[in-house]
Amino acid sequence: MKRKMLFALSVVLLLLGAYPYLRHTQLGSCVAYALGGFREVAQERSARFLGKVHEDSARCRGGDQAVAWRNTPWTDWQRYWAAGGAESRTSGLAAKLGLLSLNSRGTNGALLDLEYQRIELLKFNLFDNSGTFEAYVRDRNSPSSDFSKTWPQLRLANDHPLYAKVGGDGPQKCYGELVRFRTVSGICNDIINPLMGATGQPFARNVEFESTFAEMAINEIAKNRHGDRIGLLKPDPQLISRKLFTRAEPFSGKCNEGHGLPEIAAKLNCDYQKAPHLNLLAAFWIQFMTHDWFSHLDEGRNQPAMMAIGCNYHREANHQSNSPPAELQRLGCRPGDRIDKSLIAQDIPAPTFSLGTNSYLARAHRTTANTVTAWWDASQIYGYDETSRRRVKRDPRDPAKLLFETGNPRGQESAGYLPILNSADPINPQWIGQEAVAFPDNWNIGLSFFHNVFAREHNLFVDAFRRETRTRPEADSGLRRPDQPDRAIAHKDITAGELFEVARLVIAAEIAKIHTIEWTTQLLYNEPLYLAMNANWSGLLEKHPLASAALEQVVHRFAELDSGRKSAQWYAAFAAGPGIVGLGNTQPDIHGGVNHFGSPFNFPEEFINAYRLHPMIPDVIEFRELRSDANVIKSKIAVAETVRGKATQAMRRHGMANWALSMGRQRLGQLTLHNHPHFLQNLSMPRLKSASGKIDVPALDILRDRERGIPRYNEYRRQYGLKQLTSFDDFIDPRQAKNSAQWAEQKRVAELLRETYGQHPCDASKIITTAQKNDDGTGINDCLGHSDGSLVDNIEDVDAMVGWLAEFARPHGFAISETQFKVFILNASRRLFSDRFLTSSFRPAFYTNLGYRWVNENGPDGKIMEKMKSNGHFVEVSPLKRVLLRTIPELKTELVAVINVFDPWARDRGEYYSLQWKPRRGAEADVAFKTK
Repeated sequence: MKRKMLFALSVVLLLLGAYPYLRHTQLGSCVAYALGGFREVAQERSARFLGKVHEDSARCRGGDQAVAWRNTPWTDWQRYWAAGGAESRTSGLAAKLGLLSLNSRGTNGALLDLEYQRIELLKFNLFDNSGTFEAYVRDRNSPSSDFSKTWPQLRLANDHPLYAKVGGDGPQKCYGELVRFRTVSGICNDIINPLMGATGQPFARNVEFESTFAEMAINEIAKNRHGDRIGLLKPDPQLISRKLFTRAEPFSGKCNEGHGLPEIAAKLNCDYQKAPHLNLLAAFWIQFMTHDWFSHLDEGRNQPAMMAIGCNYHREANHQSNSPPAELQRLGCRPGDRIDKSLIAQDIPAPTFSLGTNSYLARAHRTTANTVTAWWDASQIYGYDETSRRRVKRDPRDPAKLLFETGNPRGQESAGYLPILNSADPINPQWIGQEAVAFPDNWNIGLSFFHNVFAREHNLFVDAFRRETRTRPEADSGLRRPDQPDRAIAHKDITAGELFEVARLVIAAEIAKIHTIEWTTQLLYNEPLYLAMNANWSGLLEKHPLASAALEQVVHRFAELDSGRKSAQWYAAFAAGPGIVGLGNTQPDIHGGVNHFGSPFNFPEEFINAYRLHPMIPDVIEFRELRSDANVIKSKIAVAETVRGKATQAMRRHGMANWALSMGRQRLGQLTLHNHPHFLQNLSMPRLKSASGKIDVPALDILRDRERGIPRYNEYRRQYGLKQLTSFDDFIDPRQAKNSAQWAEQKRVAELLRETYGQHPCDASKIITTAQKNDDGTGINDCLGHSDGSLVDNIEDVDAMVGWLAEFARPHGFAISETQFKVFILNASRRLFSDRFLTSSFRPAFYTNLGYRWVNENGPDGKIMEKMKSNGHFVEVSPLKRVLLRTIPELKTELVAVINVFDPWARDRGEYYSLQWKPRRGAEADVAFKTK
């Protein structure tokens, strides 16, 4: 033993002695990196980790390419080893050194960077709008205190029908049947804060309240940042849509705003920029999700008052001026467009409070309410209030099931379809002819597809449970009543109403799992994110159950500590080991796995901004037929002809299997500028009764963000702990060779941004942010590093959505931008941490034994593994693939070669996160792979 210790000491001394000569080598950098220890978590927001590591860390994790990347505004980890495609990996002996290999150093370094970002986001980016923020700030500034876990603002009011049942005037706590299943309105998910996440609660923020609604110029820093250059219609939102969002139309006349022309309908063609590794199912999936998570509308309505949507002004020589009619006509503008104003819950002035010498806003100047529940509870299917629940049809023959009507006239789809809304249902005129679902607004073919799929899955679960009941009627179902946790409930004793609610729990958890480990890992298609998202669900130590169980005990120990911020930080970090889902489900306390990190959970307005993903939708669906040749596009159907009631008609006419095939094989649109659908810029909206009768949806996206106080792009990045940009040229990807075609195109976009948003002479005396500082510790001023008085780009005025669509420098396989991803790092994990039914109440006592297995094993038949590796991993047959095989069994042959349902079904995935667009075996004849 002594000999080994002396040898180790000698090696360390030798390395230290040689360090000056090894300083700029990988070995020397790795020694410095190892000896440097862990980074400290920032104590104040302006000193936080910006995704930029020390030179030694970068070289050890990614070599000189990572070191060079440190000089860009973009996070470093994307240039680490194994964080990209096959070209980023090493092979041979160097890849077999375990944790010391280049590949491991790269991916582990990336995961470490991501975890630091999550910890600091949880520390600096939680701003609740419901009145609890003052308590949060006081807790945060008192190192000896624990974070609050109950808030008086989240009690049920005395006029609530369940007021007495949760404790009335005394301490409120949910009991009995209120905690047994998900409630319609979302109350009692958090047992001690009944209103948290419930329908009607205010949206939160992820940014300082002072940074919101900058156009009001109430805050001196905001005045310095923008001057008088911004407003609700400054710069003009519809002109931004037309100049920066419109798709090129090389097939003259064959698109016609996404509708084509009657005489050339067979040749309908609307080109778009395509993502190589995501299909159209992925585009519609996210709308299916957002209908569950958030809505600003009340039964499809905003305020009755109307407002202009723009197209009256343009920027010329850095000044706003009226646009001449010829210019408006050339751009396709419609000055007559009108839209209803947003619903506002609270208006200015925002109250303030003081702590020490600092003054704080207690909420944003304006707030809006989430008119659906904030929980991952499949409320778009099952309802979020009593009105929406009335649209949900139960099968009178078996009330545990959802009602279905017979299949289509061609004899396909024997499982049937959801019924149609009728005059007795609470509906708006624009919903006539659609399927009966809880959230019927903005209906389209993709929403029709997923609602029918998961309604079928609901009924299949009920059928499977009924079979178990027939086989073993007296057996323990696993279900328990919270007031009698030790009393077994037999299969035969579960009522139809109870089984319906269990099925809802199962479907909601399945959807959450699909989104976390299937949709997101295809959207963010690289190794670090594959590991990170699976860690969110099942943990980094999934294959090491003993270590996972031990680490879970550590997590619970931190949850019990009365050490405020420190315990919250460590809780978030160590939860990656056992995984968030199921945390605490072996403990007696059914609420014990929940952690809100000191601030009540609801979605922030910035999260909604980050999900404005309309470029994903093409103007035309390439329709295929499963029983014919799947490689042949039979026809082209305008997406505009598959919205509202037309979606329901199209679904029944062509059948779910054909729509699955068509959307599964077609690529979605890239999230970039100049790629919004034509039909969305020219969407018919008769209900508005405006002069044009249409609406420009991309322009409306910008207008809504401004109405809701979303910070403009540069401050948005600073608030989330990302490096700022200093000019429009910073958007150009540093990896592009100058004078290449890609560089030239990106340079053209930078010039167009300059033309749209303008420039101004800067004033170095004006500090423009408190969220971040320059690298030398000085305040960031109006000149952004340029000389005082020079003409600088109005990068501060760029709308957040425009900015993140303009990001060309993205990590490998990222369909979204780095900026959007930062929003997801915080909120994707937080909605799991906060949801009792996905943490400590994720157990058989709520889901039944069958339901618990169903979610964990992707169905009733146990875990099934794919026959081949995917990106170096042995993987299970994915949850959505199993769902489709159960609900649309006709897809069995088509899905054999599919690993991830959101990857185009005919694409060859390659060996390691390939982005190539080439056919898999058997799909060589698919016309989508033929060069134009």
